[in-house]
Amino acid sequence: MSDTVSAPDARLIIETGIDLRVAEMIEPVLMSMGYKLVRVRLSGQNGLTLQIMAERFDGTMTVDDCEKVSMAVSPVLDVEDPIDKAYHLEVSSPGIDRPLVRKSDFVAWQGHLLKCETSVLVDNRKRFRGKLVSAGEASFLVERDQPAYGEEPTIEIPYSALSDARLILTDDLIRDALKADKDAKAAAREAANENHSED
Repeated sequence: MSDTVSAPDARLIIETGIDLRVAEMIEPVLMSMGYKLVRVRLSGQNGLTLQIMAERFDGTMTVDDCEKVSMAVSPVLDVEDPIDKAYHLEVSSPGIDRPLVRKSDFVAWQGHLLKCETSVLVDNRKRFRGKLVSAGEASFLVERDQPAYGEEPTIEIPYSALSDARLILTDDLIRDALKADKDAKAAAREAANENHSED
C-alpha cells in the first residue's frame, strides 16, 4: 500500500495481484480529487471489466462523480498499462448493499445486517451473517441471525481476520441509506452556500 494513504481510515480489505497494482496507481489520484477508493476488481464480465468502486468523503457518489473519476484514472491506467489485454473500465458507487472496507463503514452502519468472510477461522467458522451490533478499534461484534447449537449468539470478529464484508439489503437499510444520502447532500449544499456567501 502506498505511503500517501496511511490515513487513520485506511482500507481494511486490500486487493491482491493486478487489482492491488491498479489500486495503488489510482488511489492517490482519487484522494487528491476528494474521493475514497472502495474497491478495485478485474473480472471476466463482458470480456474483461475493471470495476473501480469509489465515493466522496461524505459518502455520496453521483453519475457525474463516476465520469470525473473515469476521466482522471484513464490516463494513469493508459500510461502505467497494468492490464495486458483489452478491458472495459467501469466506475461505480458502492451501492446500498455496499462492501464494508473501512472501520468508519462498520461504525456508520451499526444496527444493520451484514455478511462477512474471514481469512482464518474465528470460533470455528469463516462465514458469518447477522446484525452489526458494534464496531471498536480492533474488531466488530455481530449478533448471528442463526447461531448453530452451542454457538454464542454474538461473535467478535477482528478486522485483521476479514477477507470480505458487505451489507445485506433490507427495508431498514434502504431507508437509512437514502436518509444518509439526503443528509450528506444537504450538508454539501449548506457548505457550498457558506463558501459562496464568503466570496
